[in-house]
Amino acid sequence: MESSAEVPLQRSDTDGGCSKRRCWAGFWILGLCNNLGYVVMLSAALDILSKQETRNVTDSASNSGAPAEDVQAGNHSNSSIYDCSPITTGAVLLADILPTLFIKLLAPLVIHKLPYGFRVLFCVIMALTSFLLVSFSSAVWISIFGVVFASLSAGLGELSFLSLSVFFSRKVLQGWGSGTGAAGLVGALFYSGLIQVGLSPQVTLLIMLLFPVAMLLSYFGLLVYPPSFPQWRQVETEYAPVDSEDRQWLMDESEDEQEVSTPEQRTMGPLTWKEKCYVIKGLWKFVWPLAVVYFAEYFINQGLMELLFFHNIVLSHADQYRWYQTLYQLGVLVSRSSLCCFQIRKLWGFSLLQCVNAVFLLFAVRFQFLPSVWLVFCIIFFEGLLGGAAYVNTFHFISEENEDRYREFAMATASVGDSLGIALAGIAAFPVHNYFCSL
Repeated sequence: MESSAEVPLQRSDTDGGCSKRRCWAGFWILGLCNNLGYVVMLSAALDILSKQETRNVTDSASNSGAPAEDVQAGNHSNSSIYDCSPITTGAVLLADILPTLFIKLLAPLVIHKLPYGFRVLFCVIMALTSFLLVSFSSAVWISIFGVVFASLSAGLGELSFLSLSVFFSRKVLQGWGSGTGAAGLVGALFYSGLIQVGLSPQVTLLIMLLFPVAMLLSYFGLLVYPPSFPQWRQVETEYAPVDSEDRQWLMDESEDEQEVSTPEQRTMGPLTWKEKCYVIKGLWKFVWPLAVVYFAEYFINQGLMELLFFHNIVLSHADQYRWYQTLYQLGVLVSRSSLCCFQIRKLWGFSLLQCVNAVFLLFAVRFQFLPSVWLVFCIIFFEGLLGGAAYVNTFHFISEENEDRYREFAMATASVGDSLGIALAGIAAFPVHNYFCSL
């Protein structure tokens, strides 16, 4: 048994309620900082690419002797009724999600060999690097490379922090879900607000460096760990997060003694491939509804949302799109914070309703029968509610229904569901965008 001197972080709070609040807040900040880089990087990369495109247009105008406005108008003109952009936003989405999907597919099989402390340091370094690369980029490929770094950080962070939650009371999943929900809204408003007051994208991205630092401080300074938590060493009993020495600590932290496992409930030794296949098979009922929800959700966001444009109203096309994104993120925040109030076990219901949303809006784009933008606002908000609720309820019931021995592996593996759905939605957005823009 490892002595207390070898454990970097020990429980110092005698008040169990204070420890629970610290852990809840710690996971909230981890969720916020982990997902905020993903949200901000998407917008920031588009801004920088747009600036580089403008620079290229200016160069072309200088070489041809034509006004830059004429050249730019020639590049972007189209006869479509949908006011289409040259390239679907699904293109940038793919650059932001494919590395995450790749790491989520492979990492759960080997990530247990890397201690949690090193995982967090790697995520923070990747996030810092992404902001710096995109901020100082002078070429398109450098910006894309920065987006890839942000994607790797977010993907590894999500599966690591979901796995980390099994060392604590299940209440921390509420904090994680709420934090990840807040990331979209906070990231969009924070980035847009700084740009609105006159800061350049480069300066704004440099300010965003504070968030990876906040992740580091939250993980190492705010969370209260079990006495034998393997911070800098490999878990000797793979996916068996606590031992008998931690039993009293967990019982003090938990209001539900069923969350605490006894030594008899666990079998020592690493999971075999047969056991891992058994766990993966059991996760199918959770992963496919999550993937379907996120496919329909991001098909709307990246394939249809930019085409839902109402003419002759106060809001411009850009304003409408901005409000769509804001209301979507608000819905995600509300539903990801709802786990403390109610849980919904029938996860397939979220998939069905989100698919209905996608099909309805697909026909709305094609036949343009919606009478008002306010109706679209309500549908987009409802879309965010469904996506956020599907996420938090999926991982809540995975944590609840898996045995202690399998829980850490299950939480890491199931995180592939949302990324798989998002990647497929990004691919589907291309033909849909091209079809409507050709009308």
